[in-house]
Amino acid sequence: MLSEAMAALAAAGGTAVVQAAGTDAWTEMRQQVARWFGRGNPQREHAELERLDQTAAELEAARPAEVERVRIRQEAAWQGRIEALLESLEDIERARVVDELRTLLAQQTSHRSVSAGQSGLAVGGDVHVRADHGSAAAVSMGNVTLGNPSQPGPHQD
Repeated sequence: MLSEAMAALAAAGGTAVVQAAGTDAWTEMRQQVARWFGRGNPQREHAELERLDQTAAELEAARPAEVERVRIRQEAAWQGRIEALLESLEDIERARVVDELRTLLAQQTSHRSVSAGQSGLAVGGDVHVRADHGSAAAVSMGNVTLGNPSQPGPHQD
């Protein structure tokens, strides 16, 4: 049985795999995760690459109504795979492999670029929304408050 910290790390790993799929970070993440699972065995690494490709394909093929369910299922599957690997190791090797996983996840977090799904818009930085000359602007986000624009003056009509 893994400690809570290792289980949380495995969950973070599963989430990172799924979040990277379909983004600019995917190629690098895919290679690193396969190498981490492969542990120097080229055949095992190849098998992991195939599993990672299958994950990306399932996420890409999911219909909009299914995306969240597929993401959750894939995150849980990768968390389980990571936990199984960690549980199979002796304490000393497990500590080394956990450190490798932490490093891999930290690298992915530090190199993560902004991305969005098919119908999304992602912005890395400030967003300024302006409506003028009878136009309208709308932005839908969680926990974001937008103020109303001031009414146009007579010189702006």
